[in-house]
Amino acid sequence: MGKLRPASVLLIMLLLFPVQACTNSDNDKDAAVFKKQPELQMIRPQRPVNIKLKRNASGSYSWEVKGNDPDKVLEADEKLRKSLGKE
Repeated sequence: MGKLRPASVLLIMLLLFPVQACTNSDNDKDAAVFKKQPELQMIRPQRPVNIKLKRNASGSYSWEVKGNDPDKVLEADEKLRKSLGKE
């Protein structure tokens, strides 16, 4: 066999490089796993607290607070008392 020219060696390398890059084996990689979290599925949207604000003739305020969550109702009532000065 004769000597290979540097240009032919370079040409062979350039032709083999894309073939090697396109034949990537994914045996070592794990597939994406999606986990369901049941505690996130149990959360339901919360209904807001309804506030009906009334002002009588003397200028004082009264209100009705309605809602499903008693803690939110008490929190809204406390905020109203502080902001309207009924403590």
